[in-house]
Amino acid sequence: MIEENRQAVLLLTSRFSSKKGVFEPLTPTEYGRFALWLHENNYQPEALLRHFDEITEKWIDPKNKITAERLQYLLDRGLAMSLALEKWQSAGIWTLMRFDTDYPKQLKKHFGQNSPAILYGVGNKSLVSKGGLSIIGSRHIDEGDCGYTEKIAKQAVLEGLNVVSGGAKGVDETAMLAALEIDGTALGILSNDLFRAALSGKWRKHIRQHNLALISPYYPEAGFNTGNAMGRNKYIYCLSSYALAVRSEEGKGGTWSGAKENLKKEWIPLFVKSPSDATGNKALLEMGAQSLDLPSEKIQNNPEAEWLIKKLKSLKTDLNNSAKEPKIITEQMELF
Repeated sequence: MIEENRQAVLLLTSRFSSKKGVFEPLTPTEYGRFALWLHENNYQPEALLRHFDEITEKWIDPKNKITAERLQYLLDRGLAMSLALEKWQSAGIWTLMRFDTDYPKQLKKHFGQNSPAILYGVGNKSLVSKGGLSIIGSRHIDEGDCGYTEKIAKQAVLEGLNVVSGGAKGVDETAMLAALEIDGTALGILSNDLFRAALSGKWRKHIRQHNLALISPYYPEAGFNTGNAMGRNKYIYCLSSYALAVRSEEGKGGTWSGAKENLKKEWIPLFVKSPSDATGNKALLEMGAQSLDLPSEKIQNNPEAEWLIKKLKSLKTDLNNSAKEPKIITEQMELF
């Protein structure tokens, strides 16, 4: 039987089926609001399992969304939870919750009480907080973009950087597989089908070799959803140290929207492939991104030349340190 705090958080925030129920699980914003109230009133989530009436008599949601009826419905899904967990664990899927010591501090820093209550994952859990270089871009790339992506990913590995991406076909998958091909490490942040990916031959051997972690803030069996695909972009940036957009088309797709959001929020330094015929690359440069071109063949072929890290560190503004602190949550408060 899982520990009661984990049980309560799962019941409040997780789906256990693709079918919609009478009430939906709490969103990250809703759970953040409710969890903060619980903390301020000296309750742990597990208290709901034994003192439900006492808690719901005191709790008044200012948004009138988290009702006692909704909470009761969610907490009554114990059987569905047990069946889902048994299925997910058969594929090696684990959960990271905000009160776990290895939950990534970067998410708490950037999102405070709105950081995901649960991250679902498979593979090497230590890679989730390792940082590194996120390499992202379009699903549709030509040979030039593919070759550039592979060279950057492999150089990142040679210089000790973890490769972070979204796992989608195109730039994301190319970068991750290139890193893993030479025994580097990679973190994939998925918006859908984590359960299927955990069993995929494409990733399975790297999971077994502890070189890969795949995570998602969404239901592990979720199908593709545009909102989720856009929503996970911020986690790619905030779990990385630097970001590189290989190909982006202005005004279109997740690469463009994610890069724009990162520049606006100043999470981490952003680079773009240059030169490039992609309209988004040029626009992102004009908005403050830095160009990242390949050095001469002589430097590229020198395995001891650490040209990539030098280039990444050339952007001297420490955006991580300048980012605004959360308004409510401080580092001293442990989120649950």
